[in-house]
Amino acid sequence: MENTALTDRFGRRHDYLRISLTERCNLRCVYCMPAEGIVLRPRDQFMRTEEVLAIARTFTDMGVKKIRLTGGEPLVRKDAAHIIRDLGRLPVELAITTNGVLVDEFVGVFQEAGLRAVNVSLDSLRADRMRSISRRDPFARTTANIRLLQEEGFHVKVNMVVMRGINDDEVTDFMEWSRHEPVHVRFIEYMPFNGNRWEWGKGVSEAEILARATERFGASGYERLTDRPNDTARNYRLTGGAGTFAIISSVTNPFCGTCNRIRLTADGKLKNCLFGRTETDLLAELRSGRDIRPLISASVLKKQAVRGGMDSFEKLSDPALHGANRSMVAIGG
Repeated sequence: MENTALTDRFGRRHDYLRISLTERCNLRCVYCMPAEGIVLRPRDQFMRTEEVLAIARTFTDMGVKKIRLTGGEPLVRKDAAHIIRDLGRLPVELAITTNGVLVDEFVGVFQEAGLRAVNVSLDSLRADRMRSISRRDPFARTTANIRLLQEEGFHVKVNMVVMRGINDDEVTDFMEWSRHEPVHVRFIEYMPFNGNRWEWGKGVSEAEILARATERFGASGYERLTDRPNDTARNYRLTGGAGTFAIISSVTNPFCGTCNRIRLTADGKLKNCLFGRTETDLLAELRSGRDIRPLISASVLKKQAVRGGMDSFEKLSDPALHGANRSMVAIGG
C-alpha cells in the first residue's frame, strides 16, 4: 500500500529530507551568514545524536528515501562521523552538502556509510575572491578535497552562488571546468534570507547565465539534458563535456510544482519549505515522549504551493516577508 503520510494538498510526495546537524560553520559566507554572525545558543536546544537518528528513522518509516546532511558546516559537529555511520544503516540514499574544508578527514567515514554523493560549496576559482566571500581562506583545502573526492569515485557537485559584481564573471569559467573534469557545477540564484542584505540587483538570473553560455560557447556549444523527477536544477552539458552544469533558479523560475523536499533544522524544527516562515517543533514533542508523526503529516499538508506563500517576485523581495525567515546558516543549506 502506498504511503501517503508525506503528501501535501497539491499531491506532492515528500521523500527527501535535509537534516541540518549544526548552525555552526568554519566559514562566514556573505550570502549565508550575517556579518555579525548568529547568536550561539545552549547545546541542549539542539538535537542530540540519538535524537537525530530517532527522527530520521521516523521519516524513513513514513516514506523518506533520501537524506542529505547540511549545516552550518555539518562536519564541524563533533559526533558527525557517528551520525553518518548510523544513518548509513537506514534504508535511504545518504548525501551531504559541505564547504569541503574538512572532507579529507571524513572520506573513509563516507565510504563506510555508503555515502557517495557530495555537494561542495565553491563560489570562486580564485583564492582572493574566496577569502572575500567566505571571510576566511578555504580555497586551497576545498579545491584539494574536491580533487580527492573525484579520485575516490564520489559523485561531486560544486555549488556556486552567483552574485553580480562579485563572482558572476566566472560563470563560464566554471562551465569550462565541467568540460574537462567529471564535476557537476550548479549555479544558484542569490536568494533572500534574514541578515544577508539581499537585493535582486546582486542577483543573476537563469536567463542571463544561459545568455553568457551562448556568448562564449555558441548556441550549439551546449545541450539541454533531461532532468530527473523532482530536480531543483535545470541541467546542461558543454559539447564533449566530462561533467555538467545546471541552474537552480529559485528566484526567477522556481521549481515548486515538483518539490519533494522537507527540512529539519539543527534545533529539531521541521520546515516544509526553504522559504517558509512557519516551523513545527519536533524536538520538543520527541522529548515529551509523544508521537511526532501527526505533527510531520500536518506540517507537510500545510505546505504552500510556491515559496512558502511568496508567490510573486514582489512578495519575495519584501524584507518584511523574507526577513521573517531564518538566516541560511540556521536553516541548513
